[in-house]
Amino acid sequence: MWSVIKSVLAALIGVQNDRQRREDFSSKHPAAFIITFIIITLAFVVALWALATVVAG
Repeated sequence: MWSVIKSVLAALIGVQNDRQRREDFSSKHPAAFIITFIIITLAFVVALWALATVVAG
């Protein structure tokens, strides 16, 4: 599971290398990447919303 999270985070910030990308697509189920991406994106949006709420007072 950690390798999927690491791959999704690397892809989101644009530092995933070609070798790792090929390995991910050939050995792991795509649904794991999609679900992990959705969870990480939602967590990021919620964190930004919470930060904006705190800053705005």
